[in-house]
Amino acid sequence: MSNKALENYSVEEVLGLLQDSYDAVVLVDSKEHRYRSLRRKGVFETYIDEYGDYHELIQKLWFHLYDTNQEITDDYKAFISFYDEYEGKYSRRFKIVGGENNKPYTGQMTVYPLKDEKKYIFVLNVLDDITTVDDLMTDKKVHTIQNTFLFSMYVDLVRDTTNSISITEISEDTVNYNIKYSQWRSMVVGMIWPEDKEQFLQLTDPEYLKKNLAPGRTTTFDCQMKNLEGVYIWVKLIFSRTKTTMPDDFRFVFMVQNIHEHALEIMSTLKVYENRAITDPLTGLYNYGGIKTEMLNAIDMFNKDSVPVSLIMLDLDFFKNVNDTYGHSAGDKTLKAFADILIETAKGKRASVGRWGGEEFLIVCSEKTLEELSPCAEELRKNVEETDFSEVGHLTCSIGVTQIKEGDSFDDAFKRVDKALYESKNNGRNRVTVL
Repeated sequence: MSNKALENYSVEEVLGLLQDSYDAVVLVDSKEHRYRSLRRKGVFETYIDEYGDYHELIQKLWFHLYDTNQEITDDYKAFISFYDEYEGKYSRRFKIVGGENNKPYTGQMTVYPLKDEKKYIFVLNVLDDITTVDDLMTDKKVHTIQNTFLFSMYVDLVRDTTNSISITEISEDTVNYNIKYSQWRSMVVGMIWPEDKEQFLQLTDPEYLKKNLAPGRTTTFDCQMKNLEGVYIWVKLIFSRTKTTMPDDFRFVFMVQNIHEHALEIMSTLKVYENRAITDPLTGLYNYGGIKTEMLNAIDMFNKDSVPVSLIMLDLDFFKNVNDTYGHSAGDKTLKAFADILIETAKGKRASVGRWGGEEFLIVCSEKTLEELSPCAEELRKNVEETDFSEVGHLTCSIGVTQIKEGDSFDDAFKRVDKALYESKNNGRNRVTVL
């Protein structure tokens, strides 16, 4: 070129020189979903076919997990079909993994619309190392701030449009979707955890957002949503209405933030406190509040579905003598051993076991009638009588049994089983009384 004057170059020659500087030139007919490669070199020789399906090309270029070629789940592949139209020239960066060493490359793509409807020229280049180093430093700064945000877009509810869409697991650049907000909403609901779908549809409803979100205000909703790999994770959905001078301007920024690890930590902590609130620290059984709740729930289940519910109340006989003779440490060990016997008795049954207080315990048995439970109570009495409680030796227990009756309140049922227990104690202990 240095030996030829600028005036002597024809358009054809210049176009030929330009083509030599491109790594790939692809002609696309998005209406027919086809493409044809006019030029391929370097990594694109094997990465892009000479002819192929346009949607497959889009998936290869950027609908895969960032810095890998791992395919995304089919739910998200549905968005590929909205890459049909480009309004004017469009340019973006992308990452692919390929070539002989199967290493990651940063590419630059520019789309040129042709006069023919829905036909485009894709010009692709792999960026050199100097360019990518500068970009990498910028990307790291951005990624540090935005690495928890999986998705973002700008929404105009009046025009039912979306733009400036960014999916950080695919690319750190915004993408060019031709998708309405109503279409996006109907597709994304399929990725929401089934139990969260109704609330998602309510909070993302255009009329709800117009009515409930003033300019400059933000609303959030935590739920489980599929990520690009098809795994449900905890996310925070964020809707923020832009603050403008027009009261009828309903434009929003929508973001999806990955809060999975944080949510799991919170739920784990809540579970610890929940267990502390309902668990007896000495025996590991339900405490007074926990077993009372189990009994109330069982009564509700009986009243609703007529599922039989029976109760066993137990008291270790002469337990005060254990503490007075052997000390409270031995008494605690005895209560733990007694609790283990009750847990073993409840195995294989729909039963909840709790410490009512002191040496009194309560077992709530669902799906058991009085006739079915009475033999179990007698067997339990014998097991306690035959157990050697280490340093305190053999002990006995008194047991009361009753069944929830129609019209029973909590007080009715408790008074009856408590009365049965004390009849056992008053009649000589180490026995079962059924009322």
